[in-house]
Amino acid sequence: MTQYEKSAATLELPAILAMLAHHAVSDEAKARAAALSPSTDAATVQRLLAETSAARGMMVKRGSPSFSGVKDVRASLSRADMGGTLNIRELMDIAGVLTAARMARTYAAGDGRGNEKTCIDGLFNSLITNRFLEDKITGSIAAEDELSDAASPELASIRRLIRAASARVREALQKIISSPSYSKALQDPIITTRSERYVVPVKAEFKNTVPGLVHDVSASGATLFIEPMAAVKANNELRELRAREKAEVERILAELSADCAEHADDIS
Repeated sequence: MTQYEKSAATLELPAILAMLAHHAVSDEAKARAAALSPSTDAATVQRLLAETSAARGMMVKRGSPSFSGVKDVRASLSRADMGGTLNIRELMDIAGVLTAARMARTYAAGDGRGNEKTCIDGLFNSLITNRFLEDKITGSIAAEDELSDAASPELASIRRLIRAASARVREALQKIISSPSYSKALQDPIITTRSERYVVPVKAEFKNTVPGLVHDVSASGATLFIEPMAAVKANNELRELRAREKAEVERILAELSADCAEHADDIS
């Protein structure tokens, strides 16, 4: 064991660094905290002490800055830079980094009145914000697995058509399951889906009572999931619209990925 290792063990440095890493938000910050080592250069020690004191003083006056949501997005940015398309989760992580950078700059600026200059101002000023890209990403995403209608006029238009076509299919099938003529033929008076097409569950012995396309059979064979002929045209329209929706979603994700690649150096 070297003299440094003996001193570090005596001072319980590993335990201190573990405590520091515990308070870090991102995995990258945790790794950097755990890998810290004391400096033997007097000027470096003085600079680091001054930065620590400045950070502590700022926290006393303004509270702790928030870095929640910061993820390591370098791999995603590298893939985007090579022409790859990022998924929604990756785009959300990039937007999170942009938000954190913007909030950190706002935190450092304070109220703008009489703020004292500190030796860590440069650290905050080195953060590059991009509110346009941040808002473009967040405004395009509705949930972790779904783009918002606002992502593009074309997507909004397609989804309006999907809702209208879906309503027409359900209306046609509702007439069937509500009709006394089909009450004996139906296993249950419900509308369900098979292979992304609306169907109704029909008792096997009554399969000829409900003309249509059979899409599935229950494990027991007692129930057939039939797409009545009255719904075929609207279901076909729905299928085409969903294909258009998928293509538009992929186009939007590719565009957002290219935007991120363009500003990769600023984000990372």
